[in-house]
Amino acid sequence: ISNLSDKDILVLRLDLTDRSSHEAATNSVLKHFGKIDVLVNNGGRSQRSLFVDTNLEVFSAIMELNYLGTISLTKHVLNHMIQRRKGKIVTVSSVMGIMGAPLASGYCASKHALQIDVLVNNGGRSQRSLFVDTNLEVFSAIMELNYLGTISLTKHVLNHMIQRRKGKIVTVSSVMGIMGAPLASGYCASKHALQGFFNSLRTELTDYPDISVINICPGPVQSKIIQNVFTEKLDKSIENSGDQSHKMPTERCVRLTLVSTANDLKEAWISDHPYLAVCYLWQYAPTWAWWLMNRMGKRRIQNFKSGVDADASYSRKKK
Repeated sequence: ISNLSDKDILVLRLDLTDRSSHEAATNSVLKHFGKIDVLVNNGGRSQRSLFVDTNLEVFSAIMELNYLGTISLTKHVLNHMIQRRKGKIVTVSSVMGIMGAPLASGYCASKHALQIDVLVNNGGRSQRSLFVDTNLEVFSAIMELNYLGTISLTKHVLNHMIQRRKGKIVTVSSVMGIMGAPLASGYCASKHALQGFFNSLRTELTDYPDISVINICPGPVQSKIIQNVFTEKLDKSIENSGDQSHKMPTERCVRLTLVSTANDLKEAWISDHPYLAVCYLWQYAPTWAWWLMNRMGKRRIQNFKSGVDADASYSRKKK
C-alpha cells in the first residue's frame, strides 16, 4: 500500500439507493483504471426493532439499500466482467442471511433475498375449446406460456441453486398432466410436458440431494383461471365462466401445497372427487379410467355448450 501513487487510488462517493448513479460510478472506475477486477458489495444497514413496532417504510428502505442497491450496482459491473470474461464479485452478506434473529426481521429478509430457497412455478392459463375449433396459434401460445416460460425461469434459478447445492423447485402442474379431458387438449399437452420435464430434471440432479423437484397436481380449484382461459381464438375471451363454488377452496389447495413442499413430496395430487378417483384409476386401472373419462367427457362438453362450468354437474358438492 505504501507504494501506491495517486493514480492508483480513486475515491468516489456512492449512494446505493440512487440507482441512477451506479452506471456513472462504474464508468468512472473504468475510465480511470481501464478495468474492474473485483467488486466488493459491502454497503448496507442493519436493524434493531421488533416487527410489530416497525413501519413498513423501514422494511422497504432496508430492501432498497441492502438488496436492490447491491444487485443494481452488480448488474453494471457484471456487464464489464462478462465482456472481459473474468472478474470476482464478493458480496458481504451476513449470518443473518442463513438464520433469523429478533429485532432484525427486515435486515434478515434483505440478506436472505440474496439467495433463492424456493421457486414456485405457478404461471399459466387453462383452455376451454374443442380441438377441431381451435386455431393452431392458440396451442403455440399455451405451450409458450405454460411450458417454455416455466422451464426458462427454472433454468436461471436452478443455476443459482446448484451453486448453493440446495433449494426447492415447486411446479404447479395439474391433474390434467396425468390424464386427458375434452375442451383442454392444448392445456393437457402443456401440463404433460411439465410432468415429463420435471420428472426428467429430477433424475439429472441426483448429485444434489438437497435440491428438491416437487410437482403439485391440483384438480378444479376456486380461482379466476376460468375467466382467463384460452378459447378457440387468441383474441377471444370466454363468454360465461359459470359458478365456481363447487370446486376445492383456494385456501385448502394452498395449505396442501405447502404441506407437500415442506415434506419434499415428489408429486402431490390435490383434488376432490371424482377427479382424484380418476387419477388413481389412471395410474392403476387405465382401462376403467378411459371408460369413466369418456362418460365424464361427454357431460363436460354438454355443460360447456350450455353455458355452465364444464365440471359442475358431476362434482360431489351440491350448490
